[in-house]
Amino acid sequence: GKLFYTRLNLDKRIRQDHLLRQIDNLIDFDFIYAEVEDAYGSKGNVSVPPPVILKMMVLLVFYNVRSERELMDTIPERLDWLWFLGYDLDDDIPDHSVLSKARARWGTKAFQTFFERIVIQCADAGLVQGRKLFMDSSDI
Repeated sequence: GKLFYTRLNLDKRIRQDHLLRQIDNLIDFDFIYAEVEDAYGSKGNVSVPPPVILKMMVLLVFYNVRSERELMDTIPERLDWLWFLGYDLDDDIPDHSVLSKARARWGTKAFQTFFERIVIQCADAGLVQGRKLFMDSSDI
């Protein structure tokens, strides 16, 4: 069980100049709630909050992760990624299918538009260099 584990403050473990902290300070990912509210019913819980899904896509692209499955396998091993996503060390990490389900629910074009908006804000702030980004094998 959890013999020795006490809650760890991940925020203390992430450098002030860390790229993910800069992105987190720059972008209010909550904009996505208003954009996708029509894609969700009024009853039931959303298993993974839409801002977390967008943040997962940021990790996938900015860290050149080869697949969504690899992303989900790596998240629990990276303190910085856990912090960025708002997870604790012992939180359950969702299955890789949450990203494809979100694309299907939101629509691929909308999903791409939301992500492009984030990348443009990061580029404007000098956090990313001008490089080609691919999502789902589509050049964006």
